[in-house]
Amino acid sequence: MGQQQVNQIEAGHVFVEDVRDAIAANRRMARSMTVEVYSRRNETFRVTETIGRRPGIPPRSYGVDLRNRRCDCRRFQTLHYPCAHVVAACAKVSLNVEHFIDEVYTLARTLRVWENEFPVLPDLSTWEVPPTTFELVPDKGLRRNPKGRPQSSRIHNEMDIREKSDGKLCGVCRLAGHN
Repeated sequence: MGQQQVNQIEAGHVFVEDVRDAIAANRRMARSMTVEVYSRRNETFRVTETIGRRPGIPPRSYGVDLRNRRCDCRRFQTLHYPCAHVVAACAKVSLNVEHFIDEVYTLARTLRVWENEFPVLPDLSTWEVPPTTFELVPDKGLRRNPKGRPQSSRIHNEMDIREKSDGKLCGVCRLAGHN
């Protein structure tokens, strides 16, 4: 992975490939959006999607605040790189979108993760395992009873108590003394 990062840096790239692809896709989507400048000094905009993404649903509009790095769609705050609305707003006022991509997506930053070398693990048979100083005792109460009918865990109440009867009743006349 580190070599891949180095190759991308040598090719002249600044950001990781996934972010570059996402920004390219956002640039394509931003072409179909209209932008109203609310305040150039405060860098606030209203971006309206002219083509609805789903049929039957009207196009939506989103507020974009470049100074505070916020967009109403919340992708900008969540992913820390510009969504299509931010790309459209930047294109309107000729700002470079790459200034709004977080530093964690730079190849130099991700290369730091892979520059450390990981040692090769020795064979498992050569590992030194310290002897245990205690004995593991299983809790017999947690074991389930494998034999016999399962016991009901239902809690009985006064409704479950039967009234005392004189014995068995006849199945036809429901009287005691015969069957």
